[in-house]
Amino acid sequence: MKFSLEQIAGILEGTVVGDPQKQVDKLSKIEEGTHGSLSFLSNPKYTSYIYTTQATAVIVNDTFVPEQEISCALIKVKDSYKAFSTLLEYYQAAKLNKSGIEQPSFVHESVTVAQDIYLGAFSYISENVKIGNGVKIFPNVHIAENVTIGDNCVIYSGAKIMSDTIIGNSVVINSGCVIGADGFGFSPNEDGSYSKVPQTGNVILEDFVDIGALTTIDRATLGSTIIRKGVKLDNQIQVAHNVEIGENTVIASQTGIAGSAKIGKNCRIGGQVGIAGHITIGDNVGVQAQSGIGKNIKDNSNIQGSPAFDYGSWNRSYVNFKNLPTIEQRLRAVEKNINA
Repeated sequence: MKFSLEQIAGILEGTVVGDPQKQVDKLSKIEEGTHGSLSFLSNPKYTSYIYTTQATAVIVNDTFVPEQEISCALIKVKDSYKAFSTLLEYYQAAKLNKSGIEQPSFVHESVTVAQDIYLGAFSYISENVKIGNGVKIFPNVHIAENVTIGDNCVIYSGAKIMSDTIIGNSVVINSGCVIGADGFGFSPNEDGSYSKVPQTGNVILEDFVDIGALTTIDRATLGSTIIRKGVKLDNQIQVAHNVEIGENTVIASQTGIAGSAKIGKNCRIGGQVGIAGHITIGDNVGVQAQSGIGKNIKDNSNIQGSPAFDYGSWNRSYVNFKNLPTIEQRLRAVEKNINA
């Protein structure tokens, strides 16, 4: 799909410097620009590339004045970074502009489907499923019985939505996710073996939740595993049964959250964090990467370490960790002098 610079400037409320009828059909980094591509410049560190880029056009701040001749056209806007982000949103919307039900696919006769949905080929929609307006379900998606999906959701290829899951509006579920898998519940027997504890609950994803690729969210033993409004989960995260994650909390890749843990709202949790079961993490908590959390954390804390403790204390301690060999040498010297 091609767009003229004039059309793009109209979308971004910008001004073209150069030929407004030139056309672009792809986006690129400024240092990797090629003919027909559109890039942007916002970070001064990349200014030199505007004089060498092969991009057809570059979005720049309206205060930008070139210091030497440039070959590309310019689209001048108030904020080039924000403008390029807006353009990415348009681009993504164009990619998602699909509708209709592709074949082969299976939709049970009891399914309730609203208007303007897209269902990709080889998808399976089980009985008593309810699908809202504007939902995009890409190929090879499995949706089990009694699932409810709100309006304007996007479910990418290969995702599995298990029975009784409730999904709100404007939720994004990326490829390979499993929502509502059996929780990890086993009880020990006298002979050392384990018996499976049935997991009879479900998963609830509230509005504007975004789930990264290959992330798994287990169904509750009883009740619900709940991901509150606006939560953003990265790729390859494990959320166990009966966990609750508060509004607008963001969690990075490879974090594992054990059963019945409660995480507050507006938390920022780094990658590879381990969170023990049956604990409570307060609101507005920051957890640095690779931390291990085994006890309750108060509101507004910022922690690091394994087991995690106060972030400032951890940094001060780390200075000593690094210097342990030197400290040991000094201690041995002091001991030697004392003995002498």
